[in-house]
Amino acid sequence: MSKNRSSSGEGPSQRQLRVGELIRRTLSDVLSRGEIHDPDLNRMSITVGEVRLTPDLRVATAYVMPLMGTVTVEEAIAALARNKYDLRIRVSRELTLKYAPDLRFRADDTFDRLDETRRLFSDETVQRDIAAKPEADDGDNA
Repeated sequence: MSKNRSSSGEGPSQRQLRVGELIRRTLSDVLSRGEIHDPDLNRMSITVGEVRLTPDLRVATAYVMPLMGTVTVEEAIAALARNKYDLRIRVSRELTLKYAPDLRFRADDTFDRLDETRRLFSDETVQRDIAAKPEADDGDNA
């Protein structure tokens, strides 16, 4: 009997990671070359940070961020959503999957989380805790 990976609490499978990276590269290439016939989308410089897939590989969520502050994240996601069909066709040509995954676009908040992490580490209380040396509990010094 096969193991049900969706409820196992484990991370994504190797196949999900591999296909997600292939989709990310393909989307990045298509967007950088301006292969989609939408002048609004072609004027935007969009980076694809990550693509996550469902365990059945039918839905791919791409985390995107416009570069250089020319447009808002919402405008970039709206332009990508308008051209979802064409992007899906381009992705399906590059991949040899049984089904072309449905593409969904979300804002990439990696940089926001990084800023928050930096802010937390620079907090006085956290710095004090980091500077304090923990006592050795492993018994090697006894």
